[in-house]
Amino acid sequence: MSELAVGAPAPAFSLSDQSGKMVTLADLAGRTVIIYFYPKDDTPGCTAEACSFRDSHELLEERGVTVLGISPDSVQSHAKFAAKFHLPFPLLSDEGHKVAEAYGMWVEKSMYGKKYMGVERSTFVIDGTGRIAAIHRKVKPDEHAGDLLKTL
Repeated sequence: MSELAVGAPAPAFSLSDQSGKMVTLADLAGRTVIIYFYPKDDTPGCTAEACSFRDSHELLEERGVTVLGISPDSVQSHAKFAAKFHLPFPLLSDEGHKVAEAYGMWVEKSMYGKKYMGVERSTFVIDGTGRIAAIHRKVKPDEHAGDLLKTL
């Protein structure tokens, strides 16, 4: 599979959010959508990133932007994470990591010399026509939402 690029159509998906509601990219046509891929609920970096999106959520909504977080965690894990940190946006469960694969975010990682497969922390901005408007790879979790606000 070739790497996604700015201007390419965003891969379609249909995933359950933390309340079990199905969310599809097609349902958000006409809106700008931020899809941020993150490795795991309730870990330091992922919590910092989610909370930065939470803190910027109102300003993003005012600009017509929908935020979606995607990780391989379960709906139940997302529900606990969203409740604990009062996250006002959908966290989508990609347990089979099919969407992460479609976006090229399911990658080989290494920790303490051990290799494993996991999610690369990255963000895609999808325009109202369903095309990729921007790709941000290997972002700084606590600064990322604020950086996106400056460019939207």
